[in-house]
Amino acid sequence: MTDERDRNRPFNSALETGLRSVSLLVAAYPRSFDLQRLVTFDHLVVHTGDVGGPTSLHAAVPMRTAELLVRRGLVERGLLLMVSKGLVSRHVDDSGIVFAAGDFAETFLSSLTSDYIRILVDRAAWVVREFGDLPDADLKARVGEYFEQWIEQFQAPQKSLAGEQ
Repeated sequence: MTDERDRNRPFNSALETGLRSVSLLVAAYPRSFDLQRLVTFDHLVVHTGDVGGPTSLHAAVPMRTAELLVRRGLVERGLLLMVSKGLVSRHVDDSGIVFAAGDFAETFLSSLTSDYIRILVDRAAWVVREFGDLPDADLKARVGEYFEQWIEQFQAPQKSLAGEQ
């Protein structure tokens, strides 16, 4: 289920985003989440340090909150890959299409032993504990506070590119 876009990109491939989704869904089991919540959680699991959590999984690159704008397609491709492998299940409930950890997701995840995966699993558990039970409006408000910081980050380079006035 990998496509041409993933072949030349080591980061944010369907495999990497799929593994992050599996780790989030295993941490949340038996709960299920819709795509939008998983997109938000995917960003949070990578940048936990930005939202008062443990050290971030990935480096603190400038204007990283802009990643939220392109993350949906990446997470969706990752979820579809994991659904095709039986690691994530997809079903419909009252809120729409939701995703949950598949029957073998925890076993699969525990078979991976790299330091990165161990840290990912830890960060995923933190995100689910911190944000998993928030109603959508509260999650949106919390992420919105973070987004305001992004606007400030974006405005500073804009001013410097325009020169002093």
